[in-house]
Amino acid sequence: MILDYHMHLVDDDEPYTETAFTLGHAERYADAAAAAGVDEIAFTDHAHRFRQARGWSDHPLWLGGATEDLDRYHEAAGAARDAGLPVKVGIEVDHMAGGEHEIAAVLDAYEWDVVLGSVHWVAGHAVDWDADSVWEHLPADEVWERYTDTLCQAAASGLYDVMAHPDLAKVFGHRPGPERDRLYDRIAAAFAAAGVSAEVSTAGYRRALGELYPDPALLARFRDHGVPVTLASDAHAPEGIGRDFARALDEVRRAGYTTLTRFDRRRPTQVAIDG
Repeated sequence: MILDYHMHLVDDDEPYTETAFTLGHAERYADAAAAAGVDEIAFTDHAHRFRQARGWSDHPLWLGGATEDLDRYHEAAGAARDAGLPVKVGIEVDHMAGGEHEIAAVLDAYEWDVVLGSVHWVAGHAVDWDADSVWEHLPADEVWERYTDTLCQAAASGLYDVMAHPDLAKVFGHRPGPERDRLYDRIAAAFAAAGVSAEVSTAGYRRALGELYPDPALLARFRDHGVPVTLASDAHAPEGIGRDFARALDEVRRAGYTTLTRFDRRRPTQVAIDG
């Protein structure tokens, strides 16, 4: 099977409309997936878009975006799944160190197929937004150290099934530097100990370094540590589903993987990669 387990019903800078929550909108994603040779998709909109997550941070960027209703999103994604579309109900959740109880309270109020954990904030600043960028506040080596700390804490928290774009901190072209091997070993060991999957995301091909999330060295460490993987496009519109999957699957196979992780009600199984 080919699975795309990371996508959003609207672009990050667009408001949710009534159309975004309709079955017809979900059908557009399902049709695009079929055309791209993708067997199953997961809707994983950002938790920070919903007012139920508003109390997780007092940063103005966070507060300004947490305006939508998570109930409506969950109901729409669930309706698509229940209508027989090849859809999983998921969510992408920023890990906020120290806020684990608040995050758990929101997640536990709903039934999910898959929960993605991600790190977009380090030391109170944004990792991958130009607005209040952490790269303007801290040297790159310190950002990577703190990013790794938070990523490992997130994996160990028990809140998440998959850690999304696990080397996102390279998004603007900043590589880990001389500490790379140590940091990658920490990440792989933390994921293995926690029993989470690592996301393989083609979104990295479209960013500064033009390479997969995770890069080949980190992907190899995941394989060495027995960390399973999911596949993702991080599409923000139907036409992005399955983008660059042939290229990503070549890298996944070269790393030694023959299966992808499939989720149902947060229970993982391994399915063989097609082709």
